[in-house]
Amino acid sequence: MNHDRLLIYGAYGYTGDLIARGAVAQGLRPVLAGRNERRVGALAQELDCEARTFDLDSDAITGQLGDIDVVIHCAGPFSATAPAMMAACLATGTHYLDITGEIEVFEYLFRQHEAAAAAGVVLCSGAGFDVVPTDCVAVRLSEEMPDATSLALGFDTRSGLSPGTAKTTVEGLAAGGKIRRGGQIETVKLAAETRRIDFGDGEKAAMSIPWGDVSTAYHSTGIPDIRVFMPMSPRRIKQVQRLNMIRPVLGLGPVQRFLKKRAGQINGPDAETRDWQATHVWGEAKNAQGQTCTARIKVANGYTVTRDASLALAQKLLGEAPAGGAYTPSKLAGSSFVETLPGSGRITITRA
Repeated sequence: MNHDRLLIYGAYGYTGDLIARGAVAQGLRPVLAGRNERRVGALAQELDCEARTFDLDSDAITGQLGDIDVVIHCAGPFSATAPAMMAACLATGTHYLDITGEIEVFEYLFRQHEAAAAAGVVLCSGAGFDVVPTDCVAVRLSEEMPDATSLALGFDTRSGLSPGTAKTTVEGLAAGGKIRRGGQIETVKLAAETRRIDFGDGEKAAMSIPWGDVSTAYHSTGIPDIRVFMPMSPRRIKQVQRLNMIRPVLGLGPVQRFLKKRAGQINGPDAETRDWQATHVWGEAKNAQGQTCTARIKVANGYTVTRDASLALAQKLLGEAPAGGAYTPSKLAGSSFVETLPGSGRITITRA
């Protein structure tokens, strides 16, 4: 295998393009890959990189990864694409990163731990905004309060959605909300829990969301009860809650196709918008005695975090990778990893 060989799959999508350009700016010459020969070829020519075109069939992927050290997988929805890419990475000894926030993908990844350990391959999902900042906050809180029994996490961002993120959100509507209770992931109503939270920019109404930390924070900390929140106006929260009445309809094929078609027309935020849209990240741990520990950090725009975090983790794996297995970002790079990213502050801790 050649040294320092990085492949970015889905390189011509909104986030994949950001990562590909970021890699080249750092002096890397990644292999750019995807299913659309014209689009991947045009981007590769512009960035002076090698292009590869292949579908997400396990056999097809395996034939393309023999000389690749690390893959950053950017083609979602990851519930449909990640298993085949992971299988090919295990077969070829290629380390795997993706930028998903999908709970079922995280849970699938952790089930591959023994196979990854045997193959000497690192598997790490959520190598971007989903879920690097919140994962690091979760671990910092568990370090500060080792006896924590419940964990709440959240973020306040005004960032727009990319087409891929919007499509994944559409898929998630039919699946309902997710929380972890007693160590087990449970399906609940959309916006099942509401509370007021100061994420770092003033107190706001917030609702529970099925964010990836419902999976990853448990694997990172062992805390059995986990919720994730994001701010939303009271009017919007009620609108989301009303979707519970038609949730079965949202999962029907024609409805999903219609909504995903609309989602595909969304444009992600431009560079100027990303530069001024910072994100506030919050976490709260509680123990059985009712003591509370709160953490906050301000980071860059979510898509900027995804670009910088995924490339930093790729550089780590290209350098000296740890033992094979399934990792969360904090297990791979430590709880202070988010603080090293451009635009990030420090995690602050308060106790009550």
